[in-house]
Amino acid sequence: MAELTATKPEYGNWVTKKLIFGIVAMSLLFLGLSLLLPILSTVAAFFFLWSVYFLYARHQFSPRGGNLQTRIRQLVLDHLDWDGKGKVLDIGCGNGALAIEIAKQYPQSKVTGIDYWGGIWEYSKEVCEQNAQTEGVADQTDFQKASASALPYKDEFFDVAVSNFVFHEVSDTRDKRDLVSEALRVVKKGGRFAFQDQFLEERWYGTIDDLLEAIRSWGIESVAFTNTSRSDFIPKALKLPFMVGKTGLIYGEK
Repeated sequence: MAELTATKPEYGNWVTKKLIFGIVAMSLLFLGLSLLLPILSTVAAFFFLWSVYFLYARHQFSPRGGNLQTRIRQLVLDHLDWDGKGKVLDIGCGNGALAIEIAKQYPQSKVTGIDYWGGIWEYSKEVCEQNAQTEGVADQTDFQKASASALPYKDEFFDVAVSNFVFHEVSDTRDKRDLVSEALRVVKKGGRFAFQDQFLEERWYGTIDDLLEAIRSWGIESVAFTNTSRSDFIPKALKLPFMVGKTGLIYGEK
């Protein structure tokens, strides 16, 4: 364990190395093909510009760059009106960053992080546990493999539920409002919630007014919305729709 605590936490990057390598590989492929068919040089240039853009985005999200992942993630906690006592569920915990930050800020909390892991993401349960150990909150945190579409917990089991940039990635649920409903199912009456996702993407959620009205119709005491993409600290280049341009945060009390 001493070796683990000597390392720095690894929370990954929303712009993965696999994505960048893939775009660079396509750029090089079309550059090579353009030697035989010059018109493909335009395609090669397109992929090259995309690789530059995503390298920029990766740098901005990184703690060594703009540290945007941490700053955007903090918005979830900033909108969580809670006394810090009780059980918390982090849905889609990735490498544990949000769950661990909650445990650090609220020492009287017990935080469970669930994720399906695997796929293109450079995340895992083992890294979550290592990061929690490194940050000194291993006794406060627990990480389990589970799906956001079918949480393995009883109704009203948690005092708080949070999620950050996860729901839109759940492939087995077409109507993402069902994921919000499932998340709220496990929150106690009077408990708190704060979910951040691409809530302005109408093909997944409908209009934001319709989404909020639907949530209220489920018997939720109060719910509000804030537009993450309007945050001053996010560069304009990253406010495009496929990055954080359609991101918002819903929060309130069940």
